[in-house]
Amino acid sequence: MRWQQLLEQAGHQVTVVTGYDGEPTDLLIALHAWRSADAIQRFHTEWPEKPLIVALTGTDIYHHQYQYPEPTHASMAAASVLIGLHDLVAQDIPETFRHKLLTLRQSAAKPAVRGGSRPEPGQFNICVIGHLRDEKDSLRAAWASRLLPEESAIIVSCAGKPHNDEWRERALSESKDNPRFHWLGQLDKAQLENLMAVSSLMVISSVMEGGANVVSEACRAGLPILASDIPGNRGLLGEHYPGYYPVKDDAALARLMRKAETEPEFLAQLTDCVKELAETFTPERERQSLEQAVALALAAVNPAG
Repeated sequence: MRWQQLLEQAGHQVTVVTGYDGEPTDLLIALHAWRSADAIQRFHTEWPEKPLIVALTGTDIYHHQYQYPEPTHASMAAASVLIGLHDLVAQDIPETFRHKLLTLRQSAAKPAVRGGSRPEPGQFNICVIGHLRDEKDSLRAAWASRLLPEESAIIVSCAGKPHNDEWRERALSESKDNPRFHWLGQLDKAQLENLMAVSSLMVISSVMEGGANVVSEACRAGLPILASDIPGNRGLLGEHYPGYYPVKDDAALARLMRKAETEPEFLAQLTDCVKELAETFTPERERQSLEQAVALALAAVNPAG
């Protein structure tokens, strides 16, 4: 829906559908190489002369192209342009498709000025935002908080809808047994902005990401991040970002959480980094990238024009 709005601002007529039945259109943008594989092949077969853009997700890049290589790579082959959502996607797709790749950073609106809401006195609040599922490693910060010394004031608050009943029970159990952890369930936009406003730090603990939009939101809010060291995070935050920890490493994450709590210069360093990145996640930049993708797709099918 965000891409629809941005493309309409650029003067295009856009229809969002959940399935493609062969109807004529000037250009198709397919989200997910694997999940949209049937629609991609139908469009490419019925309208081979028309431009086709395929947006690659984290599951496409780091899971589906290995578990379902034939349909996923067929989608990449059919595309006029591939959209990747972080700077390192080219390293993780077949070399034959890299010339089609355009990097687009997902945008976030600038939230209300941070500081309007206040944290509880004597607390150092850390937030985790995103659906609770395996790919997000959603309880890693909660588990890391168990390793903190007794004098730490860290409280971890997690907002997100559980992927299934198992994740719901995990979150409820952790909330009950871990005094440093609160699962808040699914929050609306205003509630999420408030959670970020009262937080001093965000943890993004994913084991697999194609370029998480929550990174954009945190950077635009000036909220420092601790992130798992995976391509999807490194491709957004940069090779030299100081807040990475090894994937699924409770002890390493706990050390960084405690460092951010007790060393103001480290927290300030993280904050400066995300503030510098904020302008790369604006809606204007995302719209420009979408327009560039459309122009490249048109040029690919009509080189002379």
